[in-house]
Amino acid sequence: MSEGSIGERAHKELRNYAIVAGYLYVCFGALLLYKSALLQQEGVSFLPHGIAAVKALVLGKFILLGEAAGLGKQASGRTLAGAIAIKSVLFFALLVALSVVEELVVGRVHGHSFAQTIAEYERHSLREMLATSLLLLLVLVPLIAFKEFARVIGPRVLRSPPPGTDQSGKQD
Repeated sequence: MSEGSIGERAHKELRNYAIVAGYLYVCFGALLLYKSALLQQEGVSFLPHGIAAVKALVLGKFILLGEAAGLGKQASGRTLAGAIAIKSVLFFALLVALSVVEELVVGRVHGHSFAQTIAEYERHSLREMLATSLLLLLVLVPLIAFKEFARVIGPRVLRSPPPGTDQSGKQD
């Protein structure tokens, strides 16, 4: 493989990572802003600066790792809706699993045993964890759908100007 192709591949992967992480950041930022507004009504000051960005970067990398591993490739032969549903659930499961592993590693780095880290998770209500998980799945569906549309119709079609417009976007 030549240097040019490695550089091009690296550029493409970095661009893909930036798009995925950016999308996740907007979604997580909006959700955290909403949570902050609700808690403020109850007199609780909560504005987690940076949490949305860090979570978006980590989960974005997990998504790219899943894609690189070929997660959901077998769903590509199904209907578009079926492929979107299957891949969304598969990537959701991957993100949940890798997030748990991440939390265990972070806990270990901070000097906590695995049991202590798990006990910290148990302090959260089942309802809160279920709601957070459902929101993550709902955030994934449009992302996976966009990727599947791009795969089916071609990525260049999604980025090209509509028919009847020139390169600047002006109507003919």
